[in-house]
Amino acid sequence: MQRRSEGAPRRDRAGGRGERPTRRKICQFCHDHTREIDYKDASRFLKRYISDRGKIEPRRKTGTCAKHQRRLTVALKQARHMALLPYTAEHIRGM
Repeated sequence: MQRRSEGAPRRDRAGGRGERPTRRKICQFCHDHTREIDYKDASRFLKRYISDRGKIEPRRKTGTCAKHQRRLTVALKQARHMALLPYTAEHIRGM
């Protein structure tokens, strides 16, 4: 493991030439002071947290905090169980 010498500049998270560090994402649920995440709101905003393949988007991509990501996962699974959201993507189901 190499160590950084005392005079060497410290690198940003961005890395490349002229790139700015990425801005930290904020949790949308914390920002809106959402008390509970309801599985019945599937058509409104829960679809935003599902990828085009039908998978639940990870925290690093959506920016939700750990507490709300756990609640969001439960709500998405409940919505799938109640057939409000699909388990798989439409192009996969069409086969």
